[in-house]
Amino acid sequence: MDIPIDITNAYIETKRLILRPWQESDLDDFYAYAHVPGVGEMAGWPHHKSLDESRRILQMFLADKCVFALFHRQDNKVIGSLGIHDSWSNKDERFKHLKSKKIGFVLSKDYWGQGLVPEAAKAVIDYCFTNLGLEAITCEHFKINNQSRRVIEKCGFKYVEDGTYYSNPLQQHFDEMRYILMRGGM
Repeated sequence: MDIPIDITNAYIETKRLILRPWQESDLDDFYAYAHVPGVGEMAGWPHHKSLDESRRILQMFLADKCVFALFHRQDNKVIGSLGIHDSWSNKDERFKHLKSKKIGFVLSKDYWGQGLVPEAAKAVIDYCFTNLGLEAITCEHFKINNQSRRVIEKCGFKYVEDGTYYSNPLQQHFDEMRYILMRGGM
């Protein structure tokens, strides 16, 4: 069962990060990681070709109110995003009775391999269960994306099934793996 999300007033702190709503002043930081080849493609979108493209997407983040900016405390800049989106589980007979959302994340290539996404994801999972009253959280990754698979497993998600995702911006089908995390365990 889908529920509306609004993170406008959300502010989550972890050891190394601050998760907060995006701000217009984040544009340069956003473009700095989103224009790097390979970053967006692992999430189903092409790397940004211009600052104007990043500006348009940032405006969507601001309007949709469901995507956190990942602000790195030490480096004093935004290095990624973590969104709370509509889930495949809302159309699945096994799970559609549950209040659920999907999380998705992107991180600057400069910060890969440091454990920052599991740190952020665990904090958002707690926020979703505690503050939003979700009963389940889902996520998925492209089969070729082993970094995301490791993050998902570290966060305690359980594999449900394989699926196929069509990326309109990339005009390509991707084989994906779908996972779920239930409040209180499975």
